[in-house]
Amino acid sequence: MKFKKTILLLLILVIMIFTGCSKSSKAEDIFESYFSQWQQGEYSAMYDLLTRDIKEQLSKEDFIKRYENIFGGIEAKNIKVEINKEEKTKKEDDRLIIPYTVKMDTLAGKIEYSHQALLTKEKENGWRLSWDEKMIFPQMEKNDQIRVETVAAKRGIIKDRNDIELASNGQIQMIGIVPEKLGDQEEEVKKKLSEQLHITVEDIDKKLSATWVKPELFVPIRAIASEEKGKLEELTQLSGVTNQRQSARVYPLKEKAAHLVGYIGNINQEELEKLKDEEYNSNSIIGKSGLESLYEKQLRAIDGKKINIVGEDNKIKETLAQKEHKDGQDLQLTIDVSLQESIYGEMQGEVGTAVAMHPKTGEVLALVNSPSYDPNAFILGLSSEQWENWNEDPAKPLLNRFTHTYTPGSVFKPITAAIALEEKAIDSNEKVNISGLQWRKDSSWGDYYISRVKDPGKAVNLRDAFVYSDNIYFAQAALNTGKKAFIEGTKKFGIGEKIPFTYSINSSQLAKDESLGKGDVQLADSGYGQGEVSMSPLHLSMVYTTFINDGNILQPTLNKKDTLENTKPWKEGIISKETAQRIKDDLVEVIENPEGTGNPAKIPGTTLGGKTGTAELKGSKEEKGQELGWFVAFNHDEPEILVTMMIEQVENKGGSAYVVPKVKKVIENYGQ
Repeated sequence: MKFKKTILLLLILVIMIFTGCSKSSKAEDIFESYFSQWQQGEYSAMYDLLTRDIKEQLSKEDFIKRYENIFGGIEAKNIKVEINKEEKTKKEDDRLIIPYTVKMDTLAGKIEYSHQALLTKEKENGWRLSWDEKMIFPQMEKNDQIRVETVAAKRGIIKDRNDIELASNGQIQMIGIVPEKLGDQEEEVKKKLSEQLHITVEDIDKKLSATWVKPELFVPIRAIASEEKGKLEELTQLSGVTNQRQSARVYPLKEKAAHLVGYIGNINQEELEKLKDEEYNSNSIIGKSGLESLYEKQLRAIDGKKINIVGEDNKIKETLAQKEHKDGQDLQLTIDVSLQESIYGEMQGEVGTAVAMHPKTGEVLALVNSPSYDPNAFILGLSSEQWENWNEDPAKPLLNRFTHTYTPGSVFKPITAAIALEEKAIDSNEKVNISGLQWRKDSSWGDYYISRVKDPGKAVNLRDAFVYSDNIYFAQAALNTGKKAFIEGTKKFGIGEKIPFTYSINSSQLAKDESLGKGDVQLADSGYGQGEVSMSPLHLSMVYTTFINDGNILQPTLNKKDTLENTKPWKEGIISKETAQRIKDDLVEVIENPEGTGNPAKIPGTTLGGKTGTAELKGSKEEKGQELGWFVAFNHDEPEILVTMMIEQVENKGGSAYVVPKVKKVIENYGQ
């Protein structure tokens, strides 16, 4: 009997233990389910696990909205919840308290906190969570809000060598409408804004009908530049129209440096995916083109963030997380703004490109394209009409011409001369008898002849050939050099190689087929820069530094810091000092000699060297094609500027002679 009583007591004890464990286990299942749903963003399922009395006070819609707004707003991710095993779970008959810790990543950094969850056992539903705002964050009260504060950082400024700004952090004027002040002139006001701001009335109506708009609120329509004071005054005279100053990126040089500097814009989905591990978000601003893009890492500003609990009185009660802002670093260029503007002024209205370098340091002083565009339009709000006009313009204002290659024509001749002299294929002093304006090697060329513009009526040496820009002389020099030596010689000048430069510059080429497989005619044509030869204006500028620096090609630099830390040749000793000096002297003669093709560039009291070139773009000898006008010039005695300019469509303007006075004026005004 005693034994039976003992067995009965043991059974009761086991049942009690099992029941207690079961009660705890089921409650913890609800707890774990709730937080699992939170991690997955299943807020509706979370709500279903709340006690009945909480549901009576808080609708499912409000609960979901609260969680979406808070955790979406702080960009919460990697939410982890752990039961604090060190602390005891407190149990009562129908109540269970579970201590836990939450860790999460947010846009302002990590948040970690500990709290206790109260679970209550209901007759109908079993264990349910007694929820309150402290389960969002322990410091929260019922009517508190979570707000994200952005601490704005400043993007780095782009400056020229003299600290003149090419990309600034300035201000623009946002033109907007306060609907309740429009009165009975609404249609008239919208029409006027449409005309002045280049925006359709339909687009204005869309902005005014946005869901957030209230009669008393300012509705932004379109921004204008701060210097447009006349337009600002005119527009703000209209009923209901007012303005707000806003911080913005500003490009003071406008069209003059658009392709060089580029512009910024809102990050797109593709960029965001690519940069997802580098603290970018859907609201980030990023460099879209030019230096703004190339130096994005240096210039980039990273805004600071604060996640605050804000009370009913609209005051901050506590800051849950904070990430400090990081201003971007300034970028100082080798560019000279005054020179950039001067060159653009000479090229305005033309189609072409130009490069200016310091011929003793390799510093790039100007990179200019024409036509161009105003990058401020991307900041103010580019109209579809303007975008369409730019894209359909046959002159292609959006095209970055200074990165492309072009047929160089006679500005290539110094390369041919240097190779031929190094190979001893020519004697610079030897007079070569060439008669007439046309020449061919022999009858194997059929009816193909090489032409020259002028017959001087005498035998010519190398200097004469430069002065008169004699195509026949340089064609013969290339043939005398021979295909193999000529090809190898051009490689020494970097033709076919990638240019070591900030921008990706298209590689120059001697021919599509590097072996010059089309025979002697192609070799001869290549000797005076025709055939399939193509070079970028930057590479041509670099080539000309060879003759100023004893046979060394300088490496171009655009970042002033690179110049200060690392001024060195790209290629050393590619030709002898004697050859370099010989060609430099001949280039001076091109301008100093009254018969020289570059003589119109002569500046009294200043010695210049240079070379003209008119490149023909045509498929056959008979065809009348487009012409490119080239002129490369540098000051000789104390070299500090070298300008390479190319203008398209000069066939009816005098060829390269059209370009010469433009470059002359640039050099003449430099430094004044």
